[in-house]
Amino acid sequence: MSALQGKVTLVTGASSGLGAETAGCFPGRGNGFRHRPDAGRLAEVFADVERGSYATVDVASAQACRDAVEQCVGEFGDWTCSSTSRKAQMRRTESMTDDDWAQDLAVNLNGPFYLCRAALPHLLERAGNIINVSSIAGVEGQAYSAGYCAAKHGLIGLTRALAVEYTADRLRVNAICPGGMMTPQIEQFSAPDNANFDLIMRTASPRA
Repeated sequence: MSALQGKVTLVTGASSGLGAETAGCFPGRGNGFRHRPDAGRLAEVFADVERGSYATVDVASAQACRDAVEQCVGEFGDWTCSSTSRKAQMRRTESMTDDDWAQDLAVNLNGPFYLCRAALPHLLERAGNIINVSSIAGVEGQAYSAGYCAAKHGLIGLTRALAVEYTADRLRVNAICPGGMMTPQIEQFSAPDNANFDLIMRTASPRA
């Protein structure tokens, strides 16, 4: 029997890339949420999940995250929480707008925090798990990605803080830091004008 049998996982970013692959790893029960998703793609992903449902949720909204957690708990009961993210568009830092910066942090740092905060009472009651998906950009600098790097470094800090705070409460909190992967987002990649590709390739080389 799979170690995942009977487990429930809330997955964000489940309509494509790493989020979709994560959702597909749970053959029993699952619940997927996606920031500004392609609902058609979500339906395709969850067609292969034996017991699962999906919803379109703005993870940058604290209230939307609370509602998503309550929906998941109400429908499935015991569960774990997995948080994925949005890859920021590369841009030169001097050309970043306030909105660019705010969006990078809203989706990649605020969203995981909102979900963790909403989920914690339920996870503590059930000795659950949190897996935050950071990035190699969370442990290294990445050219033309100041907002994304700041958010992913922050997500690792958040993960460490939660792991220490709840170490005596049977709650496991971890982060993973994938390198470059060939996903739909990578296929739509565009670099700033006159970008130095040697700098980009130091951390962004995709692995098929």
